[in-house]
Amino acid sequence: MGSRFQQVQRLQRLTVSPTSRILARNVHQSSRHNTAIQGPAPTSPPAQLLSTQTYRQGSTPKSVLARLPTSSVARSYLITAMSSSPALLGLTFTVLRKMLDSKNYLMDVERNPLIRTLLKSTFYAQFCAGDKAHEVKPNLAAARSVLGYDGVIIEYALEVLGGSEPTAAETAAEIEVWRKGMMKSVEMASEGDFIGLKWSGLGRHALHLLQNQQDATPEMWSAITEACDAAAAKGVCLLPGAEEEITNVGLEKWTTALQKKYNTKEYGRALIYTTYQCYLRGIPARIAQHLEKASKEGYIAGVKLVRGAYLNSEPAGVCFDTKEGTDACYDACAATVLRQQWSDAIAPSNPSVPFPSVNIVLATHNLATIQTAKAIRASQILATDPKNLPRLTYAQLQGMADEISQSLVQDPTMKADENAKVVKLLAWGTMTECLNFLIRRAAENKEASFRTEDTRKAMGAELWRRMKGVFGLA
Repeated sequence: MGSRFQQVQRLQRLTVSPTSRILARNVHQSSRHNTAIQGPAPTSPPAQLLSTQTYRQGSTPKSVLARLPTSSVARSYLITAMSSSPALLGLTFTVLRKMLDSKNYLMDVERNPLIRTLLKSTFYAQFCAGDKAHEVKPNLAAARSVLGYDGVIIEYALEVLGGSEPTAAETAAEIEVWRKGMMKSVEMASEGDFIGLKWSGLGRHALHLLQNQQDATPEMWSAITEACDAAAAKGVCLLPGAEEEITNVGLEKWTTALQKKYNTKEYGRALIYTTYQCYLRGIPARIAQHLEKASKEGYIAGVKLVRGAYLNSEPAGVCFDTKEGTDACYDACAATVLRQQWSDAIAPSNPSVPFPSVNIVLATHNLATIQTAKAIRASQILATDPKNLPRLTYAQLQGMADEISQSLVQDPTMKADENAKVVKLLAWGTMTECLNFLIRRAAENKEASFRTEDTRKAMGAELWRRMKGVFGLA
């Protein structure tokens, strides 16, 4: 017992410092990062927290990015360098929008081989895993075996953001495309993985129903439950994504109904999660309502927290005015669910309602948020067996914040947290299906250029390290 206590004490002391040391030399602190909202510049220079070097006692320094292929490091460096130029990034954003909307052959990524090759070797390769199983599966395997992630989030990138009213035949066809994509995702997944999805991917009529907070049609619900049943049978969890706020209340209605059906003691975990965008002022109250419902009805609440990705299209007044507001909301929500205790931020309408069982996904590229979560978990490990803690997953997007993802994977203190893991989201689909996904990644890079600057510096340092190695200078 004494040795275990000493080991956990050491873990608590190292909770913040290992990730800081793993990433501690060349790049500015990520605690100022917010993927959705830009706020005032820090009043003082940030601490130096990020680097490409890992230091272990009694060992030679090793790069935390050493596992990444050189092609990936170079591409990340070039794309993040481009993201630091407002003119170049603005041009990229414009071109991607034209590819999505244009019927012109010259801008058609499926018909024009030149533009297809250019996009596939740059932005598509950076953020997407492929469009067919034979392309996607090797990337999934490499994420686990080469890069060391505990699992992956496989997301079929198809989504619908609007359009003309469909005919009945078009609606049926759109549902079938989504169903096949979801079943293919489940087929490619392994036990313990996640499937990302968009309810709006079911088509234009589904989007209309969601925006009006109406139930899915029987045909839609049949496709949804088929995907859920297949995932449950394979031990795979589903992460429906949040969308624009006009759609989110309808999304949450569908998702909480599925949580009640699938997040039961029979499966022993949350198979369905709800995604909450913390740039929204009303999110803490909505989380409180959903947690109270889960407690009263006896199912496990699946909570995925993100900062948000639709800032430019949200109505005035629904989002926090500054990045500090978003950061505070995210961290307060994360602390509440991690501690499994009601708080000032998230409180039930009936104070006597116990906090429900909860599984958590922290989808964030913010180093300060990750360090805070790790500190909370370390203190909990002092008080209880790690097996008794709620399931916790740290998640980042493919092609973004690899220096943070890899530092988590290689952080020795993570091994003591048996119910925590690190995953990477890999989107898949044709280039046309992935265009909306790519446009959001370009928008995020545009709105958070300071975060991409961190990654650019980390990738630049890694390229320099490898170049020196080639010439025997390392």
